[in-house]
Amino acid sequence: MSLVYLDNNATTMVAPEVLEAMLPYFKGEYGNPSSIYDLAHGANLAVKKSREIIADFLGAKDPKEIIFTSCGSESANTAIKGVLDVNRNKKHIITTRVEHPCVLNLYKDLEKRGYQVSWIDVDSKGDLDIGSLLEAITPDTVLVSVMMANNETGTIYPVDKISEAVKMQNPDTKVFVDGVQAAGKIPINLKETKIDLFGISGHKFHAPKGVGALYVKSGTMISPLIVGGHQERGKRAGTENVPYIVGMATAAKLAAENLKDELTRVKSLRDKLENGILSNIKNAVLNSRGSVRVPNTTNIGFQYIEGELILLHLNDEGICASSGSACTSGSLEPSHVLRAQGVPFTSLHGSIRFSLSRYTTEEDIDYTIEKLPAIIKKLAKISPFQKELNEIFK
Repeated sequence: MSLVYLDNNATTMVAPEVLEAMLPYFKGEYGNPSSIYDLAHGANLAVKKSREIIADFLGAKDPKEIIFTSCGSESANTAIKGVLDVNRNKKHIITTRVEHPCVLNLYKDLEKRGYQVSWIDVDSKGDLDIGSLLEAITPDTVLVSVMMANNETGTIYPVDKISEAVKMQNPDTKVFVDGVQAAGKIPINLKETKIDLFGISGHKFHAPKGVGALYVKSGTMISPLIVGGHQERGKRAGTENVPYIVGMATAAKLAAENLKDELTRVKSLRDKLENGILSNIKNAVLNSRGSVRVPNTTNIGFQYIEGELILLHLNDEGICASSGSACTSGSLEPSHVLRAQGVPFTSLHGSIRFSLSRYTTEEDIDYTIEKLPAIIKKLAKISPFQKELNEIFK
């Protein structure tokens, strides 16, 4: 049985070219990039070159605006805590109800520590209430935090326009964007925006787990999250993870080269999967209804069926998907994103996220469309909501 991997928003396979680029820095080029002898020169040069590549990938003005981190969560924590630490006299933050747990739970913790957080709603399609966000800005607002693309539904938020509007109302308010699910899927050009901080994670675009980056616009002051040595110009202590940094830079180059494929072929496959499921399964309901979405993601609810059971049966057929964020796997709580959209209980617990990549094939999609209807039909027979399902399937 072959594997059909449709959980690329959770993590992606490491591209073969990425692994090949990393290997020399585990072997001959293993020097510490901070050292001055010849062995370290190759590592130092590799980090410098990688910083330039990531800066170009994100459309930054200057490679010095890039700080290497261990993951998207560290990037977010560095940005948020770093801004708050240098603006201790301000206690108001604005964010959305649909942020990734690494952002959402940090703000919940900050509320307990005395910060006032304004939580901005989304509508039934998942689109953000931008008017409410702008109305919430006060002279005390230190930070506005909005993700660029939602990890569960794929909805894209207009962070460039939001940052522009925020700065018009309060030029001192900083704007942080979680760009983890956008990087490698849609164009990013930060120098054309008013965004102050932007975080990414390599393993979302075919780099290994354990490496990320944070864009900090020139002139933006933050305190380091990790204090110690002089690395990353004093913004993030710790010896640079050279092989993984090289791997992420290689993955970024590949992602940029394949962006057209992502926006066309991958989107076409996503649409085929989505249409195939909705047309062949009567209790399937589309949750990903935002005005604009990343091209690889769809979220579909199956009325009166338990999502975990669907995933287990998909797994038996060699198909990998998820019920939401990988960071909440194992939780029995329904998706906070779908709850914010007002998705009804009839499909809330039965919602599945399918996320593709450039390695997804048409055969993968055809196989999933073939297998899923029988799974839903089988589970419908053991659902406690027989009356409701009989009405749907009649």
